[in-house]
Amino acid sequence: MSASLNAKIAEVFEEPGCDKNQAKSEKERKKGCTKQLTPGAAAGGCAFDGAKIALQPIVDVAHLVHGPIACEGNSWDNRHSASSGATTYRTGFTTDINELDVIYGAEKRLFKSIREILERHDPPAIFVYQTCVTGLIGDDIEAVCKRASEKFGKPVIPVNAPGFAGPKNLGNKLGAEALLDYVVGTMEPERVTPYDINIIGEYNLSGELWQIKPLLDALGVRILSCISGDGRYAEVASAHRARANMMVCSKSMINIATKMEKRWGIPYFEGSFYGISDMSTTLREIARLLVEQGAHPELKDRTEALIEVEEARAWDRIRAYRGRLAGKKVLLITGGVKSWSVVSALQEAGLEVVGTSVKKSTKEDKDKIKEIMGDDAHMIDDMTPRQMYAMLRDAKADIMLSGGRSQFVALKARMPWMDINQERHHAFAGYEGMVTMVEEISKALFNPMWAQVRTPAPWDTVDTLLQAPTAEQLAAEAAPA
Repeated sequence: MSASLNAKIAEVFEEPGCDKNQAKSEKERKKGCTKQLTPGAAAGGCAFDGAKIALQPIVDVAHLVHGPIACEGNSWDNRHSASSGATTYRTGFTTDINELDVIYGAEKRLFKSIREILERHDPPAIFVYQTCVTGLIGDDIEAVCKRASEKFGKPVIPVNAPGFAGPKNLGNKLGAEALLDYVVGTMEPERVTPYDINIIGEYNLSGELWQIKPLLDALGVRILSCISGDGRYAEVASAHRARANMMVCSKSMINIATKMEKRWGIPYFEGSFYGISDMSTTLREIARLLVEQGAHPELKDRTEALIEVEEARAWDRIRAYRGRLAGKKVLLITGGVKSWSVVSALQEAGLEVVGTSVKKSTKEDKDKIKEIMGDDAHMIDDMTPRQMYAMLRDAKADIMLSGGRSQFVALKARMPWMDINQERHHAFAGYEGMVTMVEEISKALFNPMWAQVRTPAPWDTVDTLLQAPTAEQLAAEAAPA
C-alpha cells in the first residue's frame, strides 16, 4: 500500500465526527480501523466498491476504472441511481489491463484511455478509480491524472481506493476525500441565496431525491448540490457556498460535512427522509439552520404550515392500510441509516419490528434504534441464512424486508419478502415515499400467491385408497386365514 494511501487512511480515521472512533485509544484505533479484508471474503463490498458507489451518481462525469474489466463489470450500474438529464455515468469505462500491463505497468494505457474518453464524450471531468491490481503493480494514478489535466485542460480526479485498502465504508470516505481534495471549492456558483443547502450521502435511488425536492422548493430552499445523487460536477465543485449541510447516509461521507464546516464554516446535521415524523423533523432542522445562517425567520412558519398539510394528507392515505397491517411482524435485514429510520416508518404504519440488523450500522445508529424501539430492541449483528429461515418458518415474522441477496431465504420459507435496499424499484423517501412503502408491504403480505405456495401439492393429498399398498399390507393380505 502506497505511503500516500496510508496517510489518507490514517487521516480518515482521525475523523472528529466519528464518536465511536474518537473514543478509542490511538493503539485501538490503528488496530481496528486499518484491519484488512480477508482474501475471497469481500461479499460485503471492498473499498473500491464503496468509492464507486459514493461517486458514480454524479451523472455528467466519466467514471474510469483503472484495472481488470471484472472490477468495472462487478460495480457498473449496481444501484438504481436515477438522473434527470445526463447519462454519462451509465457508460462503463475501464482500461481493461492485461498480463503485459501487469508486468510493464499500465500508466500509458491509462493516459490513452483518458484522452479517448475526452475525444469521444467530452465530459466536464473524469474520475479515475484505482483497483487492487494496479495498486499492487505501483501505477501512480495521481501523477497520470495531474499530467492529463495539464495536457487536456479538463479536471481528471484520482480516486485512490483500491479494494485491499479496507471495507466498503472506508471506500465511501476515501471517495469523499477525493472530492474534498480535488473538486469542492474549485468553482463558483452563478448565484447564491440565503436558502442554499447541500445534501450529503443521498444517492437518488429510484428517484428518491425527486420526492424531497418539491417540498424544499415549496419552502424556497434550494439544493445547491447533492453529493452525489443526480449530481453535476459544477454543482459539487461549488458546494462550498451553501449555508447548511444535511448528512443523510449513516456517516458514510461524514468527512465531507466535518471538513466543510472546518474550512468554510458550514454547519451540518444528520437527518432522515424515511417516515413521516423523521421527514418533518428534517424539514424543521433545515429551516432552523438556515435561519441561524441569515435566512428570514418566516421560513420556520412556512415549514410548519407545509408539515401540517403534508402530514395530514399522508396519514389520510395510510389510514386505509393500518387496519390490515396492525400487528403484522417485520424482520428488517438492512444496515446503516435504514436500520433505524425505516424502523420508525414501519411503526408509524402499525407494524411490529421483531428484529433489525446492525451489521453495517454505527454506534449512533444503534443508539437511535434503542431510542425508537426501547432498551429491549432486538438488534441483530449478523444473522445467518439458516437463522433467518427458522425465524420466518416458525412465523416469528410475517414478512422480511432486506436486500436482494437475502430474498431467496424468505422465498424458500414461503414467506413474503420486499426489497428495501438499493436495488429496489420504488422510492420510499418523504411523505409520498412513506405511502408507497405501506402500499408495497400490503401488496406483498396479502398477495394470494402465498396461500397457493403453502397449499400441499395434489399428489400429497390423494385419497389413501388410491395410494399403493405398503409391503406390510401386502404380506398381511397374502398370509393364510
